[in-house]
Amino acid sequence: MTHKTKYIFVTGGVTSSLGKGILASSLAKLLQLRGYNVTIQKFDPYINIDPGTLNPYEHGECYVTDDGAETDLDLGHYERFLNVPTSQSNNVTTGRIYETVIRRERMGEYGGKTVQVIPHITNEIKRRFRLINETNKFDIILTEIGGTVGDIESLPYIEALRQFRYEHGPEHCLVIHLTLLPYLQASGELKTKPTQHSVKMLLQSGIQPDVLVCRSEHKVPQDVKDKIARFCNVKLESVIENLNASTIYEVPFLLKKEKLDTVVLKQLSLDQKEDPDLTYWKDFVTRLKNPNDEVTIALVGKYVELHDSYLSIVESLGIAGAENELKIKIKWVHSEDLTNENVVRQLGDVDGILVAPGFGVRGVDGKIIAVKFARESKIPFLGICLGMQIAVVEFGRNVLNLEGANSTEFDEKGAHPVINMMEEQKKVKQMGGTMRLGAYECAVKRNSLAHKAYQKTRITERHRHRYEFNNSYAAQYEKGGMALTGTNPDTELVEIVELKDHPYFMGVQFHPEYKSRVERPHPLFLSFINAAHEHMVQQNRDEVEE
Repeated sequence: MTHKTKYIFVTGGVTSSLGKGILASSLAKLLQLRGYNVTIQKFDPYINIDPGTLNPYEHGECYVTDDGAETDLDLGHYERFLNVPTSQSNNVTTGRIYETVIRRERMGEYGGKTVQVIPHITNEIKRRFRLINETNKFDIILTEIGGTVGDIESLPYIEALRQFRYEHGPEHCLVIHLTLLPYLQASGELKTKPTQHSVKMLLQSGIQPDVLVCRSEHKVPQDVKDKIARFCNVKLESVIENLNASTIYEVPFLLKKEKLDTVVLKQLSLDQKEDPDLTYWKDFVTRLKNPNDEVTIALVGKYVELHDSYLSIVESLGIAGAENELKIKIKWVHSEDLTNENVVRQLGDVDGILVAPGFGVRGVDGKIIAVKFARESKIPFLGICLGMQIAVVEFGRNVLNLEGANSTEFDEKGAHPVINMMEEQKKVKQMGGTMRLGAYECAVKRNSLAHKAYQKTRITERHRHRYEFNNSYAAQYEKGGMALTGTNPDTELVEIVELKDHPYFMGVQFHPEYKSRVERPHPLFLSFINAAHEHMVQQNRDEVEE
């Protein structure tokens, strides 16, 4: 433990989904731009070991780090904002906490003591608060506590925070509480009582928040800030307005205007250093909000009712669009609803087609139809993970005439298992254990679409899948017109496929969306959006000529 490291905790009250992750990411960005070495971690109160086995409808997308950790989607925000990788240590769940404590108890490490929530669970939580600092000594560690203050499942975290703050002292440990200021149309005013009650619940747990960030749809008048400061026992300068923004990437500007970073550094007795230089971010947001043109991308998936299921893909498209000064209009297409009869109506007016990742057979037929339409109509196509595998299946069936071509995920006894599970994976039965997770290298062939995008012959990308291209069909696919342009240098597993007679058709086994950043847009999304724009321009030109 080092007394040089400062700890900032972000808690939430009144209601969920107020944006603790965006608040933490935005504050961390401001502190990073002031010259501090900052990281963020998320503590989730659910009992799952990690979100890897959760249905996307339950918790949105599962984000994967370089070291193969399946984590909460907020880590995607952390990486996109800070432009630094996260790891296993950045996301901890109640399930992992209890798993660790129970394993130690079984090994006799507690010397026969009765194992209890206090002190054993809270001690493990406190250890995890500090654990991330063991490998990389940070100046400031932001910790987001998931859930809402008052939830039963969050109580051990709140108690651990109380103890942690007592042990480290208020000069090294600061608590930011995010609350809601609802606006009542009938009375025409913002109501502070929910915030007061939320702070009271924290006080009952022995924690006095240092900063209150008040989420509101309306400007917070000075007299309302005065009232909140007085009744919640915080300094007036520590009541921070957090208005709704048209894009999450504007939040750092709003918080800087409210001087949140200045208040935090002052309370932690840290030097203000240089003023944050947000020039790049200003340019980025300007391009994002003032595009020169618009392209429509069909996102074909089976979880489209919950857009957070594809959060990183959506953000990656938007970031790439802003880089090209293009607005990205996403047309959400449910793969279960896609048929040969309605495919033209569903996809005929789009500029690009992206077939999304997923698990299980539901919706696969619709994805095959989408791939076929993109291939035959010469519409720019990007298939990610399962999307790449579907492209291989579709090509096998409709071009190579491999009747019954399929993935063994969907048909274990198919005549042509063009997508198959590796032999060493078949022996693993534990959930998640059969998957290839985390960062793997890929050798990229020169003069391919991928090479033109990356400008490299060796890349590293993150994976989350258990089925692979069946290399026994490699020669057949190459001869038939599908180029295998990316392979793992150690295992020769196929990572990238492209079509030779198509303006832009690419399937990737990895997840490029996990490595797209505001300050470093992913090259594949850039190239895909460029191709979609070129397709749109050509279509418009053809219509004029007609």
